[in-house]
Amino acid sequence: MDIKAFLLDWLEISNSYNTENYLAKYQEDAVLDDPSVGRKFIGHEGIREYYTSYFIGYKTQTKLVKLDIQENNTHLEVEFTGEFPEGKIGGTFDFTFQNEKIATIKADLIR
Repeated sequence: MDIKAFLLDWLEISNSYNTENYLAKYQEDAVLDDPSVGRKFIGHEGIREYYTSYFIGYKTQTKLVKLDIQENNTHLEVEFTGEFPEGKIGGTFDFTFQNEKIATIKADLIR
């Protein structure tokens, strides 16, 4: 699996607000943990809620800042812009993969 290509595609899909293609990048039972919103989102249903609320809802665009690929996990640093109070803020994602899809992701904001 080419993780860099996978994540660049994931970012492009995220920024295009294509919910079905976005969810296709995740395992059916994937877990997205975002301490900045105080919740874990489980499976496609939960991740759909997260994506539509925080990305589509705020017209969030995500820009790659730094990518660190390790054997068992990958760290992505990004910059978010959108219609939220800060207008622009940093963030991180930590990924694990299984069967060429996202198994877990921890998302957080850099304040």
